Amino acid sequence: MEFESMARYVSPVNPAVFPHLTFVLLGIGIFFTAWFFVYEVTSTKFTRDIFKELLLALVAAIFSGFGILFLLLWVGIYV
Repeated sequence: MEFESMARYVSPVNPAVFPHLTFVLLGIGIFFTAWFFVYEVTSTKFTRDIFKELLLALVAAIFSGFGILFLLLWVGIYV
C-alpha cells in the first residue's frame, strides 16, 4: 500500500466550531451542576429522590466532559 494513495483523515467536527461547542457544552454542564447543587441543598432527607440525583449528575457530567474535550481540542491538545 502506497503512502500517497491513502486518503487523508478529515475530522467529523470542523475545528472552527470548537470554541462555540466549548462554550455551549460547558454552559449546559454548569447549568445542570448548579441545578444539582440547589436540589441537594434545598431538599430534605425525606424529599430526596435518588433517581433525580443520579440523572442530574449524569447529565451534568456528560455535558461538562464533552465541553472539556472541546476546550482541550480548541487550545491544541489533541486527545
